[in-house]
Amino acid sequence: MSQYKIEAGTGQHIGDRQEQQDRTALFTAPKAPGYMMAVLADGMGGRSGGALAAEQVICTAKQIFEGFSPLIDNVETMLQNIALETHTVIKLSGFSNDKDPHTTMVILVLSPDGTATWGHVGDSRLYRFEGPNFAEHTIDHSYVEKLVSEGKLSRSEAKSHNLSNILLNALGSSTDTPTVSISRYTGLKAGDAFLLCSDGLWHYFTEDELGAAIAMNKPRDAAEMLITKTRKRAEGHAADNCTFAIVKLVALPKEAQNYTVKKMRRAV
Repeated sequence: MSQYKIEAGTGQHIGDRQEQQDRTALFTAPKAPGYMMAVLADGMGGRSGGALAAEQVICTAKQIFEGFSPLIDNVETMLQNIALETHTVIKLSGFSNDKDPHTTMVILVLSPDGTATWGHVGDSRLYRFEGPNFAEHTIDHSYVEKLVSEGKLSRSEAKSHNLSNILLNALGSSTDTPTVSISRYTGLKAGDAFLLCSDGLWHYFTEDELGAAIAMNKPRDAAEMLITKTRKRAEGHAADNCTFAIVKLVALPKEAQNYTVKKMRRAV
């Protein structure tokens, strides 16, 4: 039995763009009690194409998760299916007159046995924290990340590189079938937390700042704080859409003692 409860929330701001092309959602599964899913997508494409592509991630994830049963299915395969089905629908739909609409994807699934499984495509990220301490984050499927891995670019240089928005992997791409990077973490405990976010958020914060904001606040309060800080730091820089989901594992309250002990009378 889990020794924690889940607190979750989402945050979103349009930034300085004309349209909100990010989407995020939280789901439970009717056939899988105790499982929960967080989804985030950052769409790209003109005339609402990016928004429709991101919306397709949410719709496909919801539909497939509703049919998920741990008795016959596994989470890793489900994440692969969500990505491939979304990719196919975006390509077939074409979103008439739009130029190559595509989207990123990052999905987290928590199971009642204390396991977290996540998969991502593109440069939307998942961060994992242990209390306020940063533990890990997903590695972007981007051109600058490739340069970093090859030792041709430092991490600090990558953050402000003029080609930082070039993706090597995305849903809806007309050239390649997307690759889903999947990871797992077992032994979840109270104090652990996850952040799923688009680059409109992570670009402006260090790992330590994100960990502290989430650990010290309820998800809704943390969301308001992060959006306010993002807008302040992005002022005058044509900020992108900013979207994220926060999932925290919180210790269960101790059961209150609701009984009294009275001295028993001796039988005669």
